[in-house]
Amino acid sequence: MEIYLTSLETALAKTEADADATLKAAIAAVSSLKKFRKAVQTGNLRELRKTIEATEQAITALRQQFTNAKEDWNFDEEAYLSNKAFTSEILEAAKQIGLKIFEQDDRLYCYPFLIRILSGECSILIDKMRERRLRPSFLVKHLKDLQSKPPRFKPEAFLESLFSAYEIVVAPRGKELINTGIVIKLRDIYDLLTLLPGQSKEYSLHEFARDIYLLDQSRITRIKKGLTVAFPASTGTRSNTGVITVITQEGSVKKYYGISFTNE
Repeated sequence: MEIYLTSLETALAKTEADADATLKAAIAAVSSLKKFRKAVQTGNLRELRKTIEATEQAITALRQQFTNAKEDWNFDEEAYLSNKAFTSEILEAAKQIGLKIFEQDDRLYCYPFLIRILSGECSILIDKMRERRLRPSFLVKHLKDLQSKPPRFKPEAFLESLFSAYEIVVAPRGKELINTGIVIKLRDIYDLLTLLPGQSKEYSLHEFARDIYLLDQSRITRIKKGLTVAFPASTGTRSNTGVITVITQEGSVKKYYGISFTNE
């Protein structure tokens, strides 16, 4: 694995300084051009040749400054994003502003968002939102701003969809069992919700586990038909067979196994 001596934040800060210097050179070139135009407009022949020379020098300086800025940006962004260096930098930047971000498998979890790095596309996915602005200091502030907005997750609607899938799974065993608290594995519910081709890519098991956690945290337990949901642990959480896991808001691992509905 290539070891990066320069972080993305540092590399961007250097190029930002180069861009600032280029902008100053561009302002100087524009100023010279304005003097050149004024000499032409007024017919000041004595000043005309002076402004032509000054403008030429300013444009040359601008061209050189931009060339320097362009050549200084030699950062291998795709390679950098594809290893742990970018993840580590994001976690460190988040720590500096008091933002909690945790790593799980190939994703980052920043409550309530799941973040996936798309190194080949030089972008990330924040849930389903594509984000191309990857400067670590900017990105963590953006995530903190997103956290302050009202959540898009709708626990009531998600709970109703869980019950619809639950009914379908339980029905072959006897419809009279639907409100008796029979436990169905959450993985079976997920498999049903993503039965159509490509659905598991659109809605990953990580996202499903996160949504179960958000529903659990919401304290919304009752569906329109009056049944109450529960998430029994059973023995599944001890054996890890059929268990789904999620990183909580505080960074601990929480396991879920089954789901049931009862008529209390």
